[in-house]
Amino acid sequence: MTLAIVDCGIGNLRSVQKAFEATGTAAVLTADHGQLREASHLVVPGVGAFGDFMTALGRIGVETVLADRIAQNTPLLGICVGMQVLFEEGLEFGRHRGLGWIEGRVIPFDADQLTVPHVGWNQARSVRPDPLLDAPDEPWFYFVHSFHAETSADCVVARTDYGHDFPSIVRSRSVWGVQFHPEKSQKAGLDLLARFAALPSPLVEQEAPSC
Repeated sequence: MTLAIVDCGIGNLRSVQKAFEATGTAAVLTADHGQLREASHLVVPGVGAFGDFMTALGRIGVETVLADRIAQNTPLLGICVGMQVLFEEGLEFGRHRGLGWIEGRVIPFDADQLTVPHVGWNQARSVRPDPLLDAPDEPWFYFVHSFHAETSADCVVARTDYGHDFPSIVRSRSVWGVQFHPEKSQKAGLDLLARFAALPSPLVEQEAPSC
């Protein structure tokens, strides 16, 4: 089984790769369509602006490849901006189309009421059972973001409080997204990455509920 980290030239790619390696999981950084089609697990990490990241994904032409793999119930994990682009649209520096694999949109925190960006350690509170979390634990993860998801409650695995609750872990079928940086979150982050890498691939239908 091979875990592939999508390399679109933006983001903390090597640190994510090293975090998986720390769990004993071999991970390759790649934009090669053949490798992405053969991988057992897929990871889309990202930093920066929503629109810029979508442009970078378009530049390497992986959207159709990844969509095909999702249709096969291949586990996919989006991290930070890599999570945000899983939604239908983002409102960062204008309105931008997302990948649309999870319903909802990405909106800004209220900078008049909160310190933005939200930076530092915060808890993820599980709201439904999921293989990425060892509930009933409420682990602490490291966050750096100015925007957050707005989505159906059915898509939310965990919530975090920053002025108000926002989704910090989301899921639809074989697609997960985490708003925090597991590669910067010490043991809690490595545990989550290890659980993702241990997921069966492909997921069987009863293990891949749609929100």
